[in-house]
Amino acid sequence: MITRRTLTAMTLAAAGTTAFAQTKPRPLVIAHRGASGERPEHTLMAYRLAIEEGADFIEPDLVATKDGHLVVRHENEISGTTDVAARREFADRKARKVIDGETITGWFTEDFTLAELKSLRARERLPALRPVSAAFDGREAIPTYQEVVDLAKAESRRTGRTIGTYPEMKHPAYFAGIGLPLEGRLIAALKTNSLNTASAPVFVQCFEVEPLKTFNKLGGRARRVMLVSQGEAPVDVKSAAGIKAIAAFAEGLGPEWPLVTRIQTDPPMAGVPISTGLVEAAHKVGLAVHPWTVRAENAFLPKPLQKGSDPAAHGDVGAVFYGILATGADGVFSDFPGMASKAREYFLSGKGNWTLHPPS
Repeated sequence: MITRRTLTAMTLAAAGTTAFAQTKPRPLVIAHRGASGERPEHTLMAYRLAIEEGADFIEPDLVATKDGHLVVRHENEISGTTDVAARREFADRKARKVIDGETITGWFTEDFTLAELKSLRARERLPALRPVSAAFDGREAIPTYQEVVDLAKAESRRTGRTIGTYPEMKHPAYFAGIGLPLEGRLIAALKTNSLNTASAPVFVQCFEVEPLKTFNKLGGRARRVMLVSQGEAPVDVKSAAGIKAIAAFAEGLGPEWPLVTRIQTDPPMAGVPISTGLVEAAHKVGLAVHPWTVRAENAFLPKPLQKGSDPAAHGDVGAVFYGILATGADGVFSDFPGMASKAREYFLSGKGNWTLHPPS
């Protein structure tokens, strides 16, 4: 009888992976906005928890303040991740803006000084899906990039292992257009912290091509990663020419994870991950590959991996982790770095009897 476990092994082997080899390179665990499945995203508590759970890198998204500081928010519009909408003193800051072609109404970091932003309190962006995280609302302020770097350095000393930062430049063309370019500010921060080298524990990522090129032209020496989603992207990673073009200006590729491994939907292969070949193609031109972002909730998983009908319940996320690792990816982003760390250790252990449920 061919079981689901057997099908998984057969499929991964057919895809050219070394699923059960005893010696494998150690992929990075990258904490997406910290342990953002368990604590409000982009807070120091989320980063601390991620490091405790085994993350090698912590990811801060960078936007600018009115007075030119780099602060850590997923978007420059902050009503979803802070209490700004409830703060009467800032009611008149509400605005409507066009950001990268999208009209957005809310409160924006570029309309606040750093001191004003520091008076706000962070909160969970997805409280219905993540009530455990929402219980920590209001406990912390918005951190600066410098505070995240300081935390990474302090935790490196405490743990005896190198903790890196993985900053993303958010909406850099927009910020350049309003006189607050991000590239030079990020370079200055890296230089201040002796991190502006290709060997430093830093990756600089962006969804836009030109800012990555500008970062280098202005003297940025940290490794660069081109981010690509499943939708419309500035570079076609489904073609050899597109992947080669990325290698001309970046050291890494950050694809949305379904571009790396597909979860089969039809029986008897339903739930089985199959490599798309993207990792192998990127490796051929010297690019590291760090797919994003693995989340455990049913709401973010393909139908065959969902368990029950509750969108907030955790599904068979182990299949996603294993599918990514088995392609030979060099790292993986996750909102749950503890789960990613456990999946990595199980994968590296060489145990051949992988089910779609790694040990908790």
